[in-house]
Amino acid sequence: MMLPDDGDLAIAQFCGGTLDPARFHHRDHVRIAFEMLRRAPLLTVAPVYAEALRGLAARAGRPGAYHETITVGFLALVGERLGQGEAGDFAQFERNHGDLFDKSVLLRWYDAERLGSSAARRSFVLPAPRC
Repeated sequence: MMLPDDGDLAIAQFCGGTLDPARFHHRDHVRIAFEMLRRAPLLTVAPVYAEALRGLAARAGRPGAYHETITVGFLALVGERLGQGEAGDFAQFERNHGDLFDKSVLLRWYDAERLGSSAARRSFVLPAPRC
């Protein structure tokens, strides 16, 4: 099942655990973040989104795939971009913020070793200062 066009329904399916993990790709992660962050602030969305994502990973048979820093980092980026006030609908957001659809975008702020660490997987870590 693909994400429905209706944002409220997409959120309900994501949070309700009815989405097919095999058909839930990076763009869908960004879309759900967009929909949820349009409706509530980051600190409200983050725990709900994270719990639903953990469930999705578990249903895919990959409970260890969940990564806290990547999840929170992407949520923060989507929220920041929404805060710029030009989002419109998701299609416009996608056109204006194409960099968010590159899974490696967080490497602008994180070195690969830190982002790939077990500590970053378990809990949110800030990027290391760069000289």
